[in-house]
Amino acid sequence: MRYLQFTLFVVFSLLMTMGVADDKKNDKPMSHEEMMEVYTKLATPGEPHKLFASLTGSWITKTKEWMDPQKPAVESAGSADIKLLLGGRFLQQEITSSMHGKPYSGIWTIAYDNLLKQYVSTWIDNMSTQIFMMNGTASADGKTITLTGQHAEVGGGYMAHRAIWKIVDGNAQEFTMYGTHHGGDEMKMLEVIYTRK
Repeated sequence: MRYLQFTLFVVFSLLMTMGVADDKKNDKPMSHEEMMEVYTKLATPGEPHKLFASLTGSWITKTKEWMDPQKPAVESAGSADIKLLLGGRFLQQEITSSMHGKPYSGIWTIAYDNLLKQYVSTWIDNMSTQIFMMNGTASADGKTITLTGQHAEVGGGYMAHRAIWKIVDGNAQEFTMYGTHHGGDEMKMLEVIYTRK
């Protein structure tokens, strides 16, 4: 309960700061009721979340992975179970596949943040203890989402990533990821084709 109270205090403080900055012309601080109204609007799922809802269900995945751009891709088949979380505010993809001949599973959670006006995602899997985060924007129709992020690499430094998630329609998706190792050239690392079961 104390954690919830602290979290709400922080959110309200941030909203108050925003309200004060927006209302500087009027020199009128935002009231508690006005803050609650803004908070309620920000918590309400919008158009991006409706698109998320159209993707729920079971999917077949076909993955190609490149460790070296000069060599053929390693291919694998898998599945994705996609569901909404917390009243349609977040989309979760639970992926089951194989990687380097070993069972592979991961969870991708993606959100559209109404306050930041951007997409935010996290990825966790059974081959790492890292939480990989990316954020980005969508095309005008909302169906092509470009995300960027980075993660720490073995041997030092960070790998930069760029991902393009295309929602072709309610029965097809494509996810492509590019990466840059140790400041080198960007290369295509991953391609996942989703087909609804």
